[in-house]
Amino acid sequence: MNIHQYRESKSEKARAEDVVRMLPAEGRSALDLGARDGFFSLKLAERYENVTALDLSEPLINHPSVACVKGDACALPFADDAFDVVLCCEVLEHIPPRLLASACSGIARVTKRHAVIGVPFRQDIRVGRTTCYSCGETNPPWGHANAFNEARIQDLFSGLQLEQLSFVGTNESFTNMTSTFLMDFAGNPYGTYDQDEACIHCGRILQPPPERSIIQKLATRASIHLNRIQASFTRPHPNWIHCRFVKSHAAVGRVTQATMR
Repeated sequence: MNIHQYRESKSEKARAEDVVRMLPAEGRSALDLGARDGFFSLKLAERYENVTALDLSEPLINHPSVACVKGDACALPFADDAFDVVLCCEVLEHIPPRLLASACSGIARVTKRHAVIGVPFRQDIRVGRTTCYSCGETNPPWGHANAFNEARIQDLFSGLQLEQLSFVGTNESFTNMTSTFLMDFAGNPYGTYDQDEACIHCGRILQPPPERSIIQKLATRASIHLNRIQASFTRPHPNWIHCRFVKSHAAVGRVTQATMR
């Protein structure tokens, strides 16, 4: 995936603007978890004196206020209350499910005041999934191993107080067990094979599917037809959910009314 094209898309611009809007005005230090190309690290540097950008590979961000760190969101190498603000967007959906709770606990541990969390909202991770032609296993789209709604997010950060909630974008993609079975049988030809994320089972880069048989092509058509029928009975929902949490000792006021953009 071309990260620069992604950043320029209308939907991504709307998401980024909402994330920046959620950042608290106060504070001197911030942690950007899953910094990637440094887009949000640089946004944080406009507001906070000291920014730490962390990713699995050390980020390459040239800014005097940004310190780049190689690290794992599941084992944060920082002291308790190390940052005034922790930003974690488009990360938690990639965490192995068995490590998700501990990753969220780590975020709550290292923030002194605020945590801003962004994840896909009620994503059907069967839509667009792939087949790994190295090990034969299926993969969720874009490596999204977890799905979230309001209740799950609040449960994962139960040690923090929800201060602000926002919804962004629109998602109309759904599927069902029957169409998913048919698409799996067909080899998931329309999966997200251009993703950067490797197979979550064997760790190898995903390869485009080979030519399908006639039976597989028929299964693909049947799956698409069933999804179209389902779409006429299914209501769209927001694409992302953004939450701003505050540590209990710093909590003031009430939760801001949820918004949708």
